[in-house]
Amino acid sequence: MAMENINTGATRTLSAMFDTRAEADRAIAALQAAGIADVVLTGGDNPGYGSVERDVAIDTRTHEKGFFESIGDFFFPEEDRYAYAEGLNRGGYLVTVSNIASDQYETALDILDDEGAVDLDAREAEWRQEGWSGYDPALGDTTAYAAERVETDTYVARDRAPLEGDLNDDGRIDVVEERLLVSKREAEGGRVRVRSYVRETPVEQDVELRSERVNVERRAVDRPASDADFAERTIEAREYVEAPVVHKDARVVEEINLNTDVQTHVETVRDTVRKTEVEIEDERGNIVDRDLDADRR
Repeated sequence: MAMENINTGATRTLSAMFDTRAEADRAIAALQAAGIADVVLTGGDNPGYGSVERDVAIDTRTHEKGFFESIGDFFFPEEDRYAYAEGLNRGGYLVTVSNIASDQYETALDILDDEGAVDLDAREAEWRQEGWSGYDPALGDTTAYAAERVETDTYVARDRAPLEGDLNDDGRIDVVEERLLVSKREAEGGRVRVRSYVRETPVEQDVELRSERVNVERRAVDRPASDADFAERTIEAREYVEAPVVHKDARVVEEINLNTDVQTHVETVRDTVRKTEVEIEDERGNIVDRDLDADRR
C-alpha cells in the first residue's frame, strides 16, 4: 500500500515498499510509461524480502546505517523512516515518487498498489510480534544517531589539517525556503444535458362527411305498352360515401440551444511552507541572531 510522504502544494510525494525486485521494477516502468519520471529505487542490491536474517534486538539506526542514511534526504515522518529502514534491512525495496502533479497523483497511487505495494501497517504489526520495537517517540528522532555521526566526523577531522578559519567542511550552511506556487487546471464542475425523445399523444378531430343512399320508388302508371316494353332490362345505381383521409405534417415549433458564460471568483489557497531557521552564537555562547534573513521578508 503506497503512502503519501509530504504535500508541497502543487506537487506531492509517494513511497511504497516491495518484497521483490521484479515488483519494484514493474512499478517503476509503469510510472515512467504514465509520464511520471521522478522515481528513486532504494535497496536495489537487496536479495528480496525475507532473505536476510534479522536480529530485532539491534536498533534500526545502528544496523546497516547505510539504509538509514540512504533515505535521509526524503521527507518521511520519523516513524515511517524507521519502518522503511527496517524493511530495507530485511531485504525489501523502497520506491519513492517525487514531484507528482495533482492530476497524476491518483494514477501513481493506483500503479503502486496494483504492482504489489506492501501494506506497511500490517507489516509493522508482524515485526512488533517478533519483538521489533519500532520508532520510540520518547527517544526523539535520530538525535542520538546524528550525535554519533557528529562525534565520528569530529574524530576524523582531528586527523586532517584544519581548514582556514577553523571552519568545518566548506564553512557554509544553506538557508532553504519553500515558496508556495499556485497553478490552475480545468476540472469538471457539473453537467447540463438536453435529451430529445418521441412520445405519441392521442388526438381527435371532428370531420363532416357526406354519404349517398339509393332509394327505390314505385308508382302506378297507365299508358299503352309496345313489344319493346316486354324486353328484359336492368338498371343500376351506385351509392357513394365520403371517408376521412388522414395525413400528418411535421413542423419545427421550438429550438433549444446550450451555451456557456464564464464567471470568475477569487479563492484563497492555504498551505504551509518550510524554511530553514539559523541561530548564530559567538565564542562566549551568546545568541547573536536567530535569523539573518528576517529583515528581507
